[in-house]
Formats: sequence, C-alpha cells, structure tokens
Amino acid sequence: MLRLYNTMTRSVEGFTPIRGKTVGMYTCGPTVYDYAHTGNLRTYLFEDVLKRALIASGYRVKHVMNITDVGHLVSDADEGEDKMVVGARREGKTAWEIAEFYTQAFRRDLARLNIIEPDVWCKATDHIPEQIELIRRLQEKGFTYVIDGDGVYFDTSKLSDYGRLARLDVAGLRAGARVEMVSGKRNVTDFALWKFSPKDAKRQMEWPSLWGVGFPGWHIECSTMAMKYLGERVDIHCGGVDHLNVHHTNEIAQSESALGHKWVNWWMHGEFLTFPAGEGNQAAKMSKSAGGFVTLDTLEQKGYDLLAYRYFCLNAHYRQQLAFAWVALDAAQNAYSRLKRIVPGLRARVRPADEPIEEHLAAFRAALEDDLNMPQALAAMWAATGRVKKGKRYSPGREYKTLVEMDRVLGLGFDRMREEALAIPEVEIRKLIDQRSAARKARDFARADAIRKQLAEKGIALEDTPAGTVWRRG
Repeated sequence: MLRLYNTMTRSVEGFTPIRGKTVGMYTCGPTVYDYAHTGNLRTYLFEDVLKRALIASGYRVKHVMNITDVGHLVSDADEGEDKMVVGARREGKTAWEIAEFYTQAFRRDLARLNIIEPDVWCKATDHIPEQIELIRRLQEKGFTYVIDGDGVYFDTSKLSDYGRLARLDVAGLRAGARVEMVSGKRNVTDFALWKFSPKDAKRQMEWPSLWGVGFPGWHIECSTMAMKYLGERVDIHCGGVDHLNVHHTNEIAQSESALGHKWVNWWMHGEFLTFPAGEGNQAAKMSKSAGGFVTLDTLEQKGYDLLAYRYFCLNAHYRQQLAFAWVALDAAQNAYSRLKRIVPGLRARVRPADEPIEEHLAAFRAALEDDLNMPQALAAMWAATGRVKKGKRYSPGREYKTLVEMDRVLGLGFDRMREEALAIPEVEIRKLIDQRSAARKARDFARADAIRKQLAEKGIALEDTPAGTVWRRG
C-alpha cells in the first residue's frame, strides 16, 4: 500500500482513493509569462513520480493541470501587475502571444524530462464563465464583498478554520497588519476573486461580469477547473511548497465554502530547489523574481543530458530542499552516463524466458510505498544492475527486465538508452590490462591500482578471475 504524506494532517498515511481504483489528481501548472526554470521543474518531476507510482500500484489516474494565462499578480497580496502583462511588455508582444509561446515551451520541457503529460490541460482564459459562476455562488452564500474600483473579495472572517492547511496564525496576521496595507480589505487575509480593469485603460485580457469588466483572481481559476474536471471531491492536489500559505489556503477557503464539504483528501507539496545566493548569503529558492535561475536550455548548452537532471532530482526526497550545485549535477551526469554504458549491454543479452528479479522489485516497491523514498529506490535500482559488490548476481536479461520495470516510475528511459561509445579504444584497454598484470607480477601494487583507477575513470571496470583479468563497461 502506498503511504503518502498529507500536508493537511502533517502525517504519512495509507492512501485510499475516493472512487475505487481511480485517482483524481490536480497539479498546479505554470504561469506562462516566461520559461520554467529547474526549480519549477523539480516540482513537476515530483508530481510525475507520484503519478507513475500510482499507476504502477494499479490505479487509473485522471491528471488535470491548469495553465495560468491571466490573473496571477506579481504580489500575493493582490497588488501589482498581472504577470502576463509584465511578460508582454518585456517582449513587445500581446499577452495572448506570450501565453501561447511559453505554454508550448513548457510542454517541450516536460517532454525533455520524460514527464508524462496530464490527461487534461485547462487554460484559465477558456473557463471565464465557470469562474464567474463560482464567484456568484460564493456571493449568494454571503462570502464576498466589493471594493469600489478594485474588485470582488472573499471574506476570510466568515470561516473559523481559515488557514488550517498552512497552520496560519490568522489572529497574529490581523494584529500585525498596518492600515495602509489593507487597501480596503476587511481582513489582511482576504483575497481577490475578481479584479476590475482600470477605468482609464483597456487591458488586453478582460471580460464582462456581474460586477464589472475585469479578470479573475489566480486562486479562483484552480478551484473552478479542478471542480469541472474532477468533480466536487478530489483525491490529491499537488504543488510547490510556496503555494501552501496563500494559493492552496485560499483554494480551500473558496472551494469548501461553495461546496459545503471537504474538497481534497490529500494535499502534497514539493520542496524548493535552492540556489546559492552568493558568498556570505543564505541560499534561497530558485526564482524568476530573484533573477537567479537556470533553465533546461542552460543545462543543454553546458553539455548536460537533461535526464541526468531528472536523476539529480531523484537523489533527494521530494519533501527535502535540494541544493543546486554544478558539482552535484556533474555527479548525476556521471551516474547517468554509467547507466547508459550498462543498460544497453544488458538489453542485448535478454532471453525470451527472462523475468524480473522479485527481490530487487520488492526493495524498490518498499521504497516507493514509503512516501516516495526515491533515494532508497535508486539504491534498489543500482543493486539490480549487478554492479553492487555484495549480493547475488543474476543473468543480464533478468537484470534488464528488472530495470525496465523500475523505470515505469523512475522515467530514466532505460528502454531506449543507446550504448555510449567507449572513452578509450579497446586496444588501449588491453594494453593497460597487460601493463597492470606485469605490475602485479612485479608486486608494484601502487602502479596496478593506478591503472585500475585510470580505467575506471574512463568507465571501464576490471574483474580478476582465475582465467585472468576481464573488463566491462561500468
């Protein structure tokens, strides 16, 4: 049984879907005003592993992801410009053109990281009538008020448990709020459901509504689309940990107020990819607003295999922060290159009767069931390659079948890996082996060890057998 951490309860619990073997999963998608960076993509990799683990456990997953192409303001306090407007001005294009360009860029990034696309893509701008209707329902129930010249707001004081997901000290927030920060809001935690267009300017993205011409707030978009495609009760809702205090907290408030019952069973959040802020400064999350971020194009330009970045992310638990460092990425690249030397050779020796090795699969499944413990799952994967010194060796074909089964979740592309060319010619390998044998015969073990290390750095492993020294990749 999969055991998953539920942010709402702050505990790891056995997962059971609402509807038999079908899982409804909503993941917060990108705001398409710029390229996704590797920090953003770490969250989507975690969600991909979760989805793959559910499928491998026998569940059918209906996965819905939104595209925020309007309404995400640069401030969580419902102040500042729409990020789409900022992107349009930066590039001299329309907001619609910016949205389309970066939506396609995001989809390419998912493909390059072998992330399975959602079953449903839903754009905020395609669901304006549904968002207006949800706001109307909240108005009928008495949860809204209007600030003239600003917008329609949700009144969080109507809820006794507002902020329970994030464990917010709402009383403390209210007591600490300065009057000038409230901007007409009744409570510092109130949030916009619908923002009015400026009276002296026409926005590129605006729509008529019951309250006036404007555009939706960011939070109402996700609630509306999740309800439309997954119904009134959702199994799992995911996102980055930065969504916890505001976005997901507000989604819960408006959704459960409209529905009158619990909305989501499992809330799951991926931790930050941190980026060094400079000498003497504390590392911070990788973000576009801070100016320090790395895209997949940057990694490719530096010669990295993008699936090596996927491997890099698998080395940390999704609930732990992961520090981005080039030396760490180098290590992931080396490990992934080693797999590319090992896996094709195993595949070439598969026999029709070969079956996966159950003891390795059991260890792998146990890691997955322990709240997606991917570092432990990778350890089980390496054990299955037969390159771990301890333990029993199996036939290459069985090892390959085991790796392919694991790759249903790992997503490292074992079934299509091509053998990398040797970094050193075979004739040179033989020559160095002969030199090492001569050194050992002369009891010059330091020289013999140096040759072994030299070959290992080129991806060649030596094994001393009664019949002599043999070499292999990896």
